[in-house]
Amino acid sequence: MKKWQNDSKVPFSNNQGYKESYVISKYLEDPLLVGGRKFDLRIYVLVTNFRPLKVYLYDLGFARFCVEKYSNDTNERENMFIHLTNVAIAKQSQNYNDKHGGKWTISNLKFYLEQTQGKTASDNCFDEINNIIWVSLKAVQNVVINDKHCFELYGFDILLDANLKPWLIEVNASPSLTTTTEVDR
Repeated sequence: MKKWQNDSKVPFSNNQGYKESYVISKYLEDPLLVGGRKFDLRIYVLVTNFRPLKVYLYDLGFARFCVEKYSNDTNERENMFIHLTNVAIAKQSQNYNDKHGGKWTISNLKFYLEQTQGKTASDNCFDEINNIIWVSLKAVQNVVINDKHCFELYGFDILLDANLKPWLIEVNASPSLTTTTEVDR
């Protein structure tokens, strides 16, 4: 951090004297791969109440796969097709498949994990994902405006590492519901 701060051209305070805020995250170098490809999960979560917390997980979320096989080679760090799963990026690749959009349903991924990692490991992984969602929502429970006439829809993006440990990448408020394949529709 100190080296980055000293070498960086990024100002740590703006013209008004307030300090800038930054989010720093570690790149997971050992993601779980399927067919040699990195993927993440998009899980839709509906919150109808924050006090008390009432949450619904949509069981038809999906796994989004990179369009090219993963490499941790430093020469490949700029290749977004092996690191990023976003459909908007994947569509730019000549390897993009518009039939399935590089996606599996969550149920297909669970089946794959049960077959390759075992049912217990798969169940534990998804229990941990549910826990991440619950803890994340509990963390903001007291600061989110709670209107009994409204609801919130979130898109939780989760990455699994090679040990089947889930990592929260981000939570999208009002996630895109744009469809790109027949399964999406």
